[in-house]
Amino acid sequence: MIYSLLVVSSPVSGLSSRSAAEFARCAIARGHRIHRVFFLDAGTTAGSNFSVFPQDEADPVRAWEQLHDQHGVELVLCVASALKYGMLDQTEAARYERAAASISPAFTVSGLGQLVDACATSDRLMTFGG
Repeated sequence: MIYSLLVVSSPVSGLSSRSAAEFARCAIARGHRIHRVFFLDAGTTAGSNFSVFPQDEADPVRAWEQLHDQHGVELVLCVASALKYGMLDQTEAARYERAAASISPAFTVSGLGQLVDACATSDRLMTFGG
């Protein structure tokens, strides 16, 4: 089965982002495919390259990076939401004259068309957060 995920909650407000990453990891382990993970609203902060978590806590950004690095999972931040939360790739940082990108290189910034495409391509869209 092909899944896409929609993450709408911040990794620091509850367990939704971590549950989504764990769902993706387990689905892949069972032979399913994750087509795309689309982050919307506060969920875009999951892509922050500047978040630092205490040593005794799991790093939710690293969990997403591992899915991307090990399994090629596409991680997409909604551009409108990302801008509101200061999540900028190199292109957006240059456009808005900011000193540096603020997202992890594992993530890309794109529009809602990527979510529509994910729905059309996948058997199921799973939503986490709300």
